[in-house]
Amino acid sequence: MAKAKTPGKRPQANAKPQVAAAAAAITVDSPEPKKPRPSITQFYQQVMAEARKIVWPSRKETWITSVMVFIMVVVASIFFWIVDTGLGFLFRWIIGLGS
Repeated sequence: MAKAKTPGKRPQANAKPQVAAAAAAITVDSPEPKKPRPSITQFYQQVMAEARKIVWPSRKETWITSVMVFIMVVVASIFFWIVDTGLGFLFRWIIGLGS
């Protein structure tokens, strides 16, 4: 038996969602005033500040990740080759039964 979401209260079979209350909570406000655009120098300074936050992987991490991707590609290729060969054999066997 599934538990009720709120302790002590069971959901009613004919319960309808409270759409009217949710719709009343949403109000249409006037749009916010646009923020002024930064100057070219401010924009460049912000871009450089964000670029300094980038953490690049080391050469070793890049090498290990590349090797793992290559291994997974080989494993997936072998798996799909086996499945394809098996399905092809099964298909030829079923067609052979009909002739």
